[in-house]
Amino acid sequence: MLPLRLIRGSRALTQLPRLTVAAAAAGVGFLLLSALSYALAHPGDAGVAVPRLLWCLVPLAATVHLALVVARTDPGPRSRAALDALGLRTAGLPLLSAVQIAACCLLGSGIALLVFLYLRGDVVGLPFDGAAGELLAAGRPVPLVATVTLLLAVPLAVAGASALSLRAAAARRPASPQPVLDRPGPRPPLPAGLPYGVGLVGLGLALEAFAARDATGVPPGVIVGWLLAALGLALAGPGLTRLTGRLLAAFRPGATRLLAGRFLQEEATLIGAPIGVLCAAGCGGVAALYVYGPDDSPGPMTVLGGAVVVVCALTGVLTAAAGARTALAPARAALAQLGASRELLRRAAVLRAAAVVVVFAPVTWGVARLAALPLS
Repeated sequence: MLPLRLIRGSRALTQLPRLTVAAAAAGVGFLLLSALSYALAHPGDAGVAVPRLLWCLVPLAATVHLALVVARTDPGPRSRAALDALGLRTAGLPLLSAVQIAACCLLGSGIALLVFLYLRGDVVGLPFDGAAGELLAAGRPVPLVATVTLLLAVPLAVAGASALSLRAAAARRPASPQPVLDRPGPRPPLPAGLPYGVGLVGLGLALEAFAARDATGVPPGVIVGWLLAALGLALAGPGLTRLTGRLLAAFRPGATRLLAGRFLQEEATLIGAPIGVLCAAGCGGVAALYVYGPDDSPGPMTVLGGAVVVVCALTGVLTAAAGARTALAPARAALAQLGASRELLRRAAVLRAAAVVVVFAPVTWGVARLAALPLS
């Protein structure tokens, strides 16, 4: 009951990312149930039913990523005194955050089930003149065990990933981190995920090109290749972001460029992966423009899956940026005490955003063109 009480007692602004996670979980749950319905309506067409189910992994991965970002930036009870009073201590915080975000996903799965049953006509008859009846195999019995298993896939995946990620982050976090301006020693190295991310992007594009040879439709290997490329962009995001910050602060910078570069380097570990996921979503959108011609149009389930991915990517970037702003609030307060004006900090923030766009936009376009080349 404690996670539910903490969710209910949170501020309205805090509930918005959680509601977005619930909505994304509802979209993924509906996609999984629609794939099950297609398999029931076409029992002998496994060559199409399996790729439909595999395509659900893309919005599922985006939902898990958004849940991780929300769990990391959740302004719940983080002080040692509050944790000790609750009897949880530091080791119990990952489990508490994982249960909270899994409860949001359970809410989304319940909404997906209700919408699915309503559109199938299992509640009050077929709505919308039966427009969704054929798509959702109306009139055919849906197996209960398969339905429950698919609906529990999102909450279980989110809970497990959140618990493992938050526990690893708590083990790496220092006991008393120093502010940005007071940290001695050399600048931190680039994140180790940059070369691995570049390698995964190359592996994913190569696998996609190999799977698309002499194939009709979208084979499963293409989906796996896109997932690997998206994972590579997420791993390379922190390294590219920190590298962008170093370039900003290089070659005799002024006050604005120096602050923009230093802050961007500090924010890299928080906003780098969400920016990489947003780039992966942009790659999917640009690749779809090349794959679908002017006379072709994606189906409703493809549109729903794409909407889930885009919303999760945008919300993840905004949530991570808000968390980074909160984490760097002491540094901004110290700069204000030293005489830095708000206009200077505002110009540095605009310069950071512009630098990120300049670096990541060509990467997005290049990966999208390479991903669409075997299918176009």
